[in-house]
Amino acid sequence: MFELSINGETVQVDVEGDTPLLWVIREQLGMTGTKFACGIGMCGACTVHFGGVAVRSCVLPVAGAVGIPITTIEGLVDHPVQRAWIEEQVPQCGYCQSGQVMAAVAMLAQKPNPSDADIDMMMSNLCRCATYDRIRAGIKRAVAAVAAPDQAVEEPATTGDDQ
Repeated sequence: MFELSINGETVQVDVEGDTPLLWVIREQLGMTGTKFACGIGMCGACTVHFGGVAVRSCVLPVAGAVGIPITTIEGLVDHPVQRAWIEEQVPQCGYCQSGQVMAAVAMLAQKPNPSDADIDMMMSNLCRCATYDRIRAGIKRAVAAVAAPDQAVEEPATTGDDQ
């Protein structure tokens, strides 16, 4: 039995210690926003915050998650990145986007005003639909929203790949 802190709540799960945190989140706790894709920690679809740091939950054993606050996409509430993702129409298929959002939120906590080069370097999640330009635009829109929260937001930009 393991006691975890997920999205501000304490939960107990009865699983083997080497069970990946991803499966605990999805199968034991029913939070399906965190996605399974590669299963080897490469793509980032399973990204969650672990003590505020973006981690790949598919390779983190539940035994290693005890005592560290975990936040899933379900734990973000009206975050500027989420609003920016909608305003910029970032997702195409959407499968990787919860991991992309979690990675972007963690990146902005670390580097609140990233350059394009910072975004390219720090956003290591993969997007099979290649919406990287929209992801970058979403991050920039979130930065602008935080910098000037009372400013009206312009209509979403189009990147030419919207067809």
